[in-house]
Amino acid sequence: MSRALRPSLGGLLYSVVAITVVVGLAFVAVGPWRTGVGICGGGLIAAACGRAAIPDRMSGLLRVRRRGVDVLLMLALGIALVVLATVIPDQP
Repeated sequence: MSRALRPSLGGLLYSVVAITVVVGLAFVAVGPWRTGVGICGGGLIAAACGRAAIPDRMSGLLRVRRRGVDVLLMLALGIALVVLATVIPDQP
């Protein structure tokens, strides 16, 4: 298999995170939106941890900017989603 076609660890992690976000959005669409938003936030937090742990040469599709910027943005967005899902009060 050529180097261009070999899956990287980052590509695998990206796929898992993308599937997690799609599952979260499906939860949002069918009703329990807090659960869905929490799942999306958890997926982004996992992506940030993975991006921090995987070397740049293996990061695949998770590598968009410098490592610090990628980790900071994904972590901030993931935490914001989880916090918003828990803090927003129920509406009657």
